[in-house]
Formats: sequence, C-alpha cells, structure tokens
Amino acid sequence: MATRSVIAEVRETTLAIELIELGARLQLLEAETNLSRDRLIRLYKELKGASPPKGMLPYSTDWFLTWQPNIHSSLFHAIFRFIVAHGGGSLTGIQSIVKSYRLYLEHMSLHGEEPVLSLTRAWTLVRYFDSGMLQTNACTRCGGHFVAHAYDLRPGYVCGLCQPPSRAGKTGKARARQPASNAASVAAPVAA
Repeated sequence: MATRSVIAEVRETTLAIELIELGARLQLLEAETNLSRDRLIRLYKELKGASPPKGMLPYSTDWFLTWQPNIHSSLFHAIFRFIVAHGGGSLTGIQSIVKSYRLYLEHMSLHGEEPVLSLTRAWTLVRYFDSGMLQTNACTRCGGHFVAHAYDLRPGYVCGLCQPPSRAGKTGKARARQPASNAASVAAPVAA
C-alpha cells in the first residue's frame, strides 16, 4: 500500500514539474495535482528560482476573441480536439492539454513566431469550452473553426485570417522584425 502512495506522489511531482516548466500558474498546479500548496510553492521556487506570480487567473472569455489571441486559441483548440479524438483515451485531461500545448509551441517555433497563448490560458480555454461558455464558429471563406462566444449568432462569419482588422500586425515588434531591405523598399517611393 505504501508503494502505491509513493508512486502516486512521484507521478504528481513529475506532473507538477512539467507544468511549472511550461509556465503554469500556482492555481493551475493546485487544481491539477494533489500536492499541497506549500509543496508546490517550494517546488516552483526550486525550479524557477523565484516565488510563483501572484494574482488572479484570467476570468473573461473576451481575451480569446480579440484578433491575434483568437487565432492562437483556435489553433490550440484544434490541436487539443485532435489529441483528444486520436489519443486512444489513454490521456487524462491535463495530459491532453500538456501534449496539445507542446505541439502548439513546436508549431510556433517552426514558423518563427512567438507564442501568444500561455499554458494557463490554454488550460482556461479548455475549461471555458467544457463549461459551455465558448464554442467554435466555422469561417464561411476558409472553413476553419475559430473560438467564439457560445450561442453567438454570426451568420456569414469570416475569421480574422481571411479578414484581418485594419491595424493587424502594425505593432512595434512587427516593424522591428521586418527585414531592413523590405523596410527600405516600403519607405522609398517608387520612381515612375
């Protein structure tokens, strides 16, 4: 009997370590592991060299509906749905989220993009879907499924990729990443 509890403790600790390394907040750790708060704080300090961040978790669905977060959230949710559908039922809820989040990070890395979605936001997104607060709408142009408020009637919905807002990508970071030759060609008027 003691062996089972030691094995369970090792599994919980391993899961907590994995979640902390992926950037999980303390509230997520408390919800998904059976370790005490004090143990989680000590583990967090040991791994990160600092105390866990304080403050409340995101509680509004609105963040997931703004342009860039919506695209990233929709990508993550599509990965998550695929993992759940094809995982063979062997993964728990948090394991499916972790696996999906790792694939999301890999996708961002392969395309040279910064991830917008944190593990805590991804976990929150799944909880919003489970509680019926969010759903997906299909874009009438590309057919992709994008995160939307539940029961939001949007006939003729067009996603943010097919019809980006006028200020999309106009941030200082985006301009700084623009290659110098490209920036020069945009800045120089074309001679007729």
